[in-house]
Amino acid sequence: MKLVVMYADCVIVFTKCVRMRKCSTCAVPFLVFFLLSLASTREFERLDNALKRLFPGAQVEVKNITLSPEQVRQINSMSGVKLNTRLVSWYVAKKNNAVVGYVYVDIHRVRTHPETVLYAISPEGRIVAVEVLAFKEPLEYMPSPEWLKGFEGKSLDKDQIRLRRDIPNITGATLTAKAITDNTRKVLAMWQVLFGERR
Repeated sequence: MKLVVMYADCVIVFTKCVRMRKCSTCAVPFLVFFLLSLASTREFERLDNALKRLFPGAQVEVKNITLSPEQVRQINSMSGVKLNTRLVSWYVAKKNNAVVGYVYVDIHRVRTHPETVLYAISPEGRIVAVEVLAFKEPLEYMPSPEWLKGFEGKSLDKDQIRLRRDIPNITGATLTAKAITDNTRKVLAMWQVLFGERR
């Protein structure tokens, strides 16, 4: 959708330039700007489509939660990662009134730009999938699907989930690997505090 709006805006500007007969001076900068704009918009899948693919046929409920200071302290202590907000949104997938999975979408900085990562968790507290929904850093720093599969099945109580221990590094993209790995622990700790004790 964003690409469509961006394209439409650029077409309007370009058309005005043509009508004003200034195309010769602005055509190249216009095209460069447009291509750079497209390159900076690296959104790979909509959240609603990802939820349907991961939990087909399930009803998804959004839970907007305000964490208490004590819950934040527990999450920070369990994960070793600082949680920067008390307001969080979780997606709970259900079939026949039974929970079949949880999803949290985390936005965090890699180097100088953010990435948006989806974490899907089973009712038992294990990672079902880790997927990148948006990536603003250069694409050469983006993790491969094969590397992301290394998180599947991991849980906070049985796995270290530490870079260069049970999670391999990504050559040339260490900051990406560390950001996703550290925040996996954070999300699993949040799940444990919010939902794990209810099982």
